[in-house]
Amino acid sequence: MKSENETILLRDKEKEPTDEVLENALGKELFTIYQKLIQIFTDEFRLELQWRFYKDGKSWLCKVVYKKKTILWLSVWENYIKTGFYFTEKTSNGVLELEIDEKIKETFSAAKPVGKLMPLIIDIDQQKQIEDLKKVIKYKKGLK
Repeated sequence: MKSENETILLRDKEKEPTDEVLENALGKELFTIYQKLIQIFTDEFRLELQWRFYKDGKSWLCKVVYKKKTILWLSVWENYIKTGFYFTEKTSNGVLELEIDEKIKETFSAAKPVGKLMPLIIDIDQQKQIEDLKKVIKYKKGLK
């Protein structure tokens, strides 16, 4: 779990998150992980990335979609890449059945609902976390 005073990056509305901007923000190591994520999103899952500047959060967020369905949200933080999924009460039980890190499931179970949706947040700062992320994407993408 990350501390509350972590810093979200990409706050300049005029600076679109190009690869160059992202590499400068993330640093070499995290940018490599970011590139791997994008490759998985686009090649493996056929997802589309939609970067937008959101006034309420005063930062750039990436909505990752399949056709018209939002699969996850991605944001860039000081020492990690935050991915956020949202599940309904009905679909949240399936998350707990996935073969993913128990800590992710525990955090998910303890999360406070956002409206009627249950948030699942995975903060990525290491390559090894990508496998869990892929399982959640596969599950979310397969939901009707």
